[in-house]
Amino acid sequence: MKSQHHQHHSAAGAGDIAMAELLDLDAEVLHAYVSDVTAWLEELAGDRPPRRILDLGSGTGTGTFALLRRFERAEATTLDISPHMLHHLGDRARGLGMADRVRAVQTDLDAAWPDLDTVDLVWAASSLHHMADPDHVLTEVFAALRPGGLLVVVEMDFFPRFLPDDVGFGRPGLEARCHAVLTAGRSDDWGPHLSRAGFTIEAERPFAIDLRPPFPASTGRYAQASLRRIRSNLDGRMSADDLATLDTLINGDGPEGVLRRDDLTVRTTRTVWVARRP
Repeated sequence: MKSQHHQHHSAAGAGDIAMAELLDLDAEVLHAYVSDVTAWLEELAGDRPPRRILDLGSGTGTGTFALLRRFERAEATTLDISPHMLHHLGDRARGLGMADRVRAVQTDLDAAWPDLDTVDLVWAASSLHHMADPDHVLTEVFAALRPGGLLVVVEMDFFPRFLPDDVGFGRPGLEARCHAVLTAGRSDDWGPHLSRAGFTIEAERPFAIDLRPPFPASTGRYAQASLRRIRSNLDGRMSADDLATLDTLINGDGPEGVLRRDDLTVRTTRTVWVARRP
């Protein structure tokens, strides 16, 4: 869910602002999962913890800050196309006392890359699938890594699910139908891409997320922001009745809206590939 989505918007439009909010809510609600991933990476890194980290399509810095907390002597370079995202990330870095450890660089990852120092670890979370030519990007990543360095690719198997099958109005199974439309024909096995680029795949691991109450206070807003993002891609692809039900869920301020419901869950799976430059 990184901001490479917005590669045709140079200014901070409504899309960038909404995406920044969604990324921050994702980090807040799923913080335990992110911590689990970085703990696992610490094990894989062994006695050579990374000192120089590169975050591709960094968004608001969820991965950057999680890695800098885990690897306390590391510094990070963040690459993103959106000035708004990078400005937001800079504000967060200052608020966390990490400004001296983060260098933000505005870059279109599908175009010419900036000159970069060799790095020990590259983090690419929900960004590769937005690239016009991910194989080219992986070639650039290979060149940027030191021999023995790690590339970490994280992708969502499916958008988070929040709703019960029957939301109390409309036709049951709404969320499942939304997801079926959005994931039709999509395949996200990054193993072959990594092998073609010359990497050795060290591990592939799914992280299943299934959160139940009590939730972080922001869970309702996270559900609303996520479902609004889904809704923006559904016009003309679902029935008018389904779209009206979804609109009531995400815009209604009554008890049926996601901000007020007491039957939400958060269910998703994210797969992590860890690959090493030989």
